[in-house]
Amino acid sequence: MSKLLDPKILMAIKDLSLSAKMTIDGFMNGINKSTVKGPGLEFSQYRSYQPGDDLRSLDWKMFARSDRYYIRESEVEINIAVRILIDASASMNHSDGDFTKIDYAKYLGASLAYLANLQGDAIGLYVMKNSGIFSMTPKQDYQHLARLFYQLEQIHPDGTFTKPIHYKALFAGAQKRELLIFVTDLYQKDDEIIKLLDTLNTLRHEIVVFHVLSRNELDLDFKGYINFEDLETGETIQIDQSKARTDYQNKLNSYLEETRIQLLDRRIFYRTICTDEPLDQALRDFLKQRSKLRI
Repeated sequence: MSKLLDPKILMAIKDLSLSAKMTIDGFMNGINKSTVKGPGLEFSQYRSYQPGDDLRSLDWKMFARSDRYYIRESEVEINIAVRILIDASASMNHSDGDFTKIDYAKYLGASLAYLANLQGDAIGLYVMKNSGIFSMTPKQDYQHLARLFYQLEQIHPDGTFTKPIHYKALFAGAQKRELLIFVTDLYQKDDEIIKLLDTLNTLRHEIVVFHVLSRNELDLDFKGYINFEDLETGETIQIDQSKARTDYQNKLNSYLEETRIQLLDRRIFYRTICTDEPLDQALRDFLKQRSKLRI
């Protein structure tokens, strides 16, 4: 598989639809296409004719050769509903160089939406912050995709995570199992994000959590004494990174492992993704989880 372009180059493109197209064009288009047997166009196999089968599916050449009736089965693509949830609380404004975590979340969301649209899926968007949830009910058409790109571009993180009173927007229109993709930095005070995931789990959807982290957040690669500010509360703390780095990284690794186990216990797919990494693995994860919803 050819490598995708540097995400920092693609995130610098202001037109999200263009950067998404360039990303997916760099990915193996149509990889792991989910299929089921049905009256589609691509041949799959033959089976014996059964009373009630559509006579138009009979293969007369096979009848001529074998003097038996066979139905020609084929493969058709599966269309599902994909809901993309974007955490737009203030902590997503954390930056590493010229780009923030929300920049990467927009880029990831746009690329996943573009790929889902190519698969024939209905795509919805849900932007979450304390003022409520902006919602776009899943649809499958190009105009809807264009509006979704526009709304992604308008995201400006602010405040804390969405309050439970607003969660009802996530349940509107859900009629069958769907694929929910949650892009978040998992910054929470009282397990509010875990509680949301527990609520979504009651719907028995397939849930994917992409935990977005920046490189400086992972490595604590600052020098000397540094002031850190909580982007959601305004609280500050000063540390000497040269002394704190080892303890910080040990605690971070423990936190990430605890989070992984928490979500694994809930049968939620979880992956950390750094803002300097291309999207190859995230796109493969999407297609793998999508295949679980085959009908």
